[in-house]
Amino acid sequence: MPGPRMPAWGILPVTLPAFTITGMWIVYAMALSNNHICPVHNWSYNQSCDMDGPSSCCTLDHIPLVSKCGTLPPESCFFSLICSLGSFMVMLVGLLRYAHLLERLGPSLLNTLGLAAGWVCAAGLTMVGNFQVDHAKVLHYIGAGVAFPTSMLFLLLQSILTYRMAKTRGQYWTGHLRSVLTTVAFFTLVFSGVFFIQESFVLQHVAALCEWMFIIDVLVFYGTFTFEFGAISTDTFLVLLKASRAPKSYKGESSLSSTAHIHSHVEGLAMA
Repeated sequence: MPGPRMPAWGILPVTLPAFTITGMWIVYAMALSNNHICPVHNWSYNQSCDMDGPSSCCTLDHIPLVSKCGTLPPESCFFSLICSLGSFMVMLVGLLRYAHLLERLGPSLLNTLGLAAGWVCAAGLTMVGNFQVDHAKVLHYIGAGVAFPTSMLFLLLQSILTYRMAKTRGQYWTGHLRSVLTTVAFFTLVFSGVFFIQESFVLQHVAALCEWMFIIDVLVFYGTFTFEFGAISTDTFLVLLKASRAPKSYKGESSLSSTAHIHSHVEGLAMA
């Protein structure tokens, strides 16, 4: 008999993007009000120094990258808080997604890799939030170098697993949606990296916009898990608990069942 459903878990994937995206824009607004970054709509940069004066002067040091928005106090405090709480929710969503797929598909290497990618991404996100780029550049870039590629890998693996689990038309449409989001994330991540290393302020500004698009796209992808999380039940947690407690016994049972099958096959041949 199936265990009782726990539809409240469906709120978690929606809470992650809602909280993080809202928090990031608040950090951007705080940095903008303190003249720590340039507005997203400002493309003139050094030319604005002569027009508006030093209070609103835009240089290459003020490009509105996500990390730049949270590099100086007071917005840096909120940036660290958002990244830390966001990374915790990423870990929780990744674990529940792993348990849900484990219940539906059984043990899978892709599912295990997806869980690992999500948790490594969360670790990198924690480093990004707590080591600001202007004060601990090396550690910040290490965190970003870990978080961005692993988040891309997570999206790719989850898109593949969505198609593997799909049985209904709605589930296939969810797979299509995630494939589109994965494609958008890939291109925005590549363009962000390519344009970021250029000396042109226009291209670096485009890199900042691509970075914002990439982060929002990834967070929206996490939000799509609400479709599956509404079906989580107590059985999902029991499967996860069983898998975590007895991985060796599972292998032992598999080998014993294989041995028993061989013995029965030999006996059948002898009787024949």
